[in-house]
Amino acid sequence: MIEVAEVGPERAGDVVSVIHAGFGAREVLDPPSTATEETVQTVAAALTAHGGLLATADAVPVGALLFEPQGQLLGLRRVSVDPDEQGRGVARALVRRAERVAEERGFEGVLLTARAELPRTVRFWQHLGYAETGREGSLLTLARVLPVRVEAATAEQAQELGRRLAVVLRAGDLVILSGDLGAGKTTFTQGLGGGLDVRGSVTSPTFVISRVHPSLVGGPALVHVDAYRLGGIEELDDLDLDTSLEDAVTVVEWGEGVAEGLADTRLEVRITRARADDTAPVPDGPGPEGDGEEPRDPRTFTFVPVGSRWIGSGLRSALD
Repeated sequence: MIEVAEVGPERAGDVVSVIHAGFGAREVLDPPSTATEETVQTVAAALTAHGGLLATADAVPVGALLFEPQGQLLGLRRVSVDPDEQGRGVARALVRRAERVAEERGFEGVLLTARAELPRTVRFWQHLGYAETGREGSLLTLARVLPVRVEAATAEQAQELGRRLAVVLRAGDLVILSGDLGAGKTTFTQGLGGGLDVRGSVTSPTFVISRVHPSLVGGPALVHVDAYRLGGIEELDDLDLDTSLEDAVTVVEWGEGVAEGLADTRLEVRITRARADDTAPVPDGPGPEGDGEEPRDPRTFTFVPVGSRWIGSGLRSALD
């Protein structure tokens, strides 16, 4: 069983041994990696400054990495797996634990560099949702913005989330909403439309499939699509819209598995209910007792950024 723990300078010897084993087994590159030049002293200094992770299997060190903050992102260095342990999920376990550490420390995401001459390594990171944000020679910079989870107990809170998201949206953005019937997708979009200051009342487009709401303030229009009755992305592409998607913020309800191909970068919003057996919609008015309070029916909104667009977007700070 693989276990991953945060470690300090007291485990520098174990960390450096894994770094040497992992990088020493790689093909020689030009220029060569400096990882094998790490010493117990340099690793101990790095662990003292920012910490790191050590993966073990039956108490034997098999993987390691070092942390190095880069602004709002937590940087990863010297990501290493013992060559005898590759293929057992050690690297994936290290990355997922690093992402949890980044979230706990308040970082917006995770950043690292990889060599273009190692396409298998690059594909590994891309498979985990990391996107290229820069390139200097053969050195690629890859990053991922972490998901943001926010609870909304009432319709007003769901709409407020939409208004807060609107602050960071711009023309060309694609937002894909998923959730059970009555989860609050349209309620959330109403708030988003209010935040964008668009014309017209935002209602469910189920029977018309799509609606375009032009901006009242010179900003991007809101294209509101219901993909529930659409068979695939081809039908989305065929929609006769009054505006180009590049000039609008596009929100697709029931878009999971259908709309992802519209853009390389997107924001997936997954709405789940605290009471899975309750199919009542998000309440959009005061409680039935006339006390002026909205009934609580909590939803958890999980915002999953996909692609480099969201690096430095301020998504987490806008929603938290």
